[in-house]
Amino acid sequence: MSRDLRKYMKDTNTRILIGAFFMLFIIGIGLIWAIYGFGAAVTALLCLLGATVPIGLIFLSLFGLDWIVKRANRD
Repeated sequence: MSRDLRKYMKDTNTRILIGAFFMLFIIGIGLIWAIYGFGAAVTALLCLLGATVPIGLIFLSLFGLDWIVKRANRD
């Protein structure tokens, strides 16, 4: 059994993010579908996808900048 706490923290954060997206998309849209119907569920899906695109672009740019800085400071 490894005692690498940084790897454990990284794995835990990844699992939390996957669980949060699962709950938001599958359970959230499923409840909207059950309560309000198919049209509302499609609208909710489009709204959630529209909201995740800018957030994803921000994270992608931050990871890109981090990669550039780490690559520039290898010396």
